[in-house]
Amino acid sequence: MKTHRAGLALGALFFTAALVTAQTETPTPTNRQRTRRENAQREVDAARQTVDNFAADPNLTWFRDHAREARGLLVCAMVVKAGFIFGGSGGRCVLVTRSDQGFAGPAFYTIGTASAGFQAGVSRSEIILLAMTQNAIDSLMTRSFSLGAGASVSAGPVGTGTGATTTDFVSFSRSRGIYAGVNVSGSSIRPTADFNNAFYGRAITPIEIIVKRAATNPGADALIASVRKLFGVK
Repeated sequence: MKTHRAGLALGALFFTAALVTAQTETPTPTNRQRTRRENAQREVDAARQTVDNFAADPNLTWFRDHAREARGLLVCAMVVKAGFIFGGSGGRCVLVTRSDQGFAGPAFYTIGTASAGFQAGVSRSEIILLAMTQNAIDSLMTRSFSLGAGASVSAGPVGTGTGATTTDFVSFSRSRGIYAGVNVSGSSIRPTADFNNAFYGRAITPIEIIVKRAATNPGADALIASVRKLFGVK
């Protein structure tokens, strides 16, 4: 009888210990979650390199001179043409914004555009869209929108350019280190939920990231530093 009682007591002890461990142990990320987080970080790192590339390009004087007038940058490190002559194309982008409260982001997006918008011989390009108006930022807070419909867009000038733009977005593109002239009008843009969630470690929306500033990630520090430098902010 004593042995039976001792066995029950020991079993209860192990059960209690297991229950406490299950309640207090931090769950480890799955391989899929880890991969998404790593992919999201790579997009952020690539975006930082793209910002630096554009800032150093001698043909993008207008871009450098007017970037600080923008409310944000949508940086697409690699937009790829999928088909020959006709077909789909697209890539991932990250958004960093600036307001009186400072810089916010990045939030992740997907851009899909018509391959007819690519110049002949261009199969991939890096693109930056300057969000010049509040309507541009508001459009990026929706589930999806089209450039040229939900928000106006114009191609940024090469060189110094002239005058100021009146469109919501101004687009610039490079391919193999030179101006690519990709036409993004008609492109669809939508948030990429799985990348946002993976980068910040929880379900989160662009409104929470950009407007409410409810999350940060030190993995974005280098990107923010490059954007601050472009904007002329120390």
